[in-house]
Amino acid sequence: MSERIRKELIEMAEQSKEAFSFLAVSTSKQKNDALRSIAEHLRKNSKNIIEANKLDVANMRNTGAKESLVERLFLDESRLEDICDSIFQIMELDDPVYEVSEVGKRPNGLQIAKMFVPIGVVAMIYESRPNVTVDAAVITLKTSNTVILRGGKEAIHTNLQLVNAMREGLKGAGFPENCISFINHTEREYSTELMKLRGYVDLLIPRGGSGLIRSVVENATVPVIETGTGNCHLFVDESADLNMAVEIAYNAKIQRPGACNAIETILVHENIAKQFLPMLHKKFKEIVEIRGSEEVCKILPEVLEATGEDFETEFLDYVVAVKIVKNISQAMEHINSYGTRHSEIIVTNNYQNAVEFQRKVDAAAVYINASSRFSDGGEFGFGAEIGISTQKFHARGPMGLKEIMTYKYVILGEGQIR
Repeated sequence: MSERIRKELIEMAEQSKEAFSFLAVSTSKQKNDALRSIAEHLRKNSKNIIEANKLDVANMRNTGAKESLVERLFLDESRLEDICDSIFQIMELDDPVYEVSEVGKRPNGLQIAKMFVPIGVVAMIYESRPNVTVDAAVITLKTSNTVILRGGKEAIHTNLQLVNAMREGLKGAGFPENCISFINHTEREYSTELMKLRGYVDLLIPRGGSGLIRSVVENATVPVIETGTGNCHLFVDESADLNMAVEIAYNAKIQRPGACNAIETILVHENIAKQFLPMLHKKFKEIVEIRGSEEVCKILPEVLEATGEDFETEFLDYVVAVKIVKNISQAMEHINSYGTRHSEIIVTNNYQNAVEFQRKVDAAAVYINASSRFSDGGEFGFGAEIGISTQKFHARGPMGLKEIMTYKYVILGEGQIR
């Protein structure tokens, strides 16, 4: 069966490559017209999309999935309209394709510049987040890339309706439908074979839980940008405004606990622990389950005692691990040991501590006195994102338009030879 699946995927990739040739010569206006048509067709098909989503949500609930994960899957008119609004935001962004920068002239007269160019065929393997289906499709289209989407089985009915609407939008704008391709099979072999289409797929981006990311990184032969899980931390320094710290903790944990930029661990300086922890517990009471270290349990005897595993866990739920630390150095040591290089927060009024935390914490996004929930392409002004990279090369943090492009050097001469 794997050989049949491989042939099927190669044919899909070749069709994507053909569509890429069309995009390579498309103007910014033509691409924006196609994006507008996609948004219009999503709105036009909203009833079918939402009905399909109801089926996916019901199926997911029947599996006993955590409600925070079901919430990531859920779509209604308001959320679908937000997705359409993000398309118009991307339309307003400058088209980076063939943009030239870093122009320099050598002593021999050669003019050398860097030009942004599309990567080619981009593949996405991701889990039950239908907004990713649209974000990935429109970001790749804006940057003249084509995309092959392989969503999770939990969202299969929703994704089929979303992709059908977007392909109708492409067709209505005179674009090849294969600018956006979708693998409408849920068998794991399709993901496994997609990871190995080197020479057909130019870039693979996984987006989901730790198991999915690990599987792709360990098994792919296609170049991969690793988007990471979010074991994010909040450190409350001894100089912190404690009321501010409580509000940031509440937002970063509760607003969308199933998001990768939600905090999973709170570290508290020992000098303010007796004052801060009761404030935190009062705010979280009956909403968030606190699992505290031994020292935390002495101050809050009613909370559960944390295990070592709790500090390694991305809960994606209304659960948080809490630990008391002696100083900022111990906090940073904990974060750099347990963190996933995603987003980390310090609440402090000490300038030197803020600077030290910024410089020494290893993460794609480091926050001073603000919620980690801002780690998002839309919030960063990118219109949307195709993922949040936690690796250290090419792209890091929320990935907007330029992060899914590459570049070439273009050299203008007047007959120079070496």
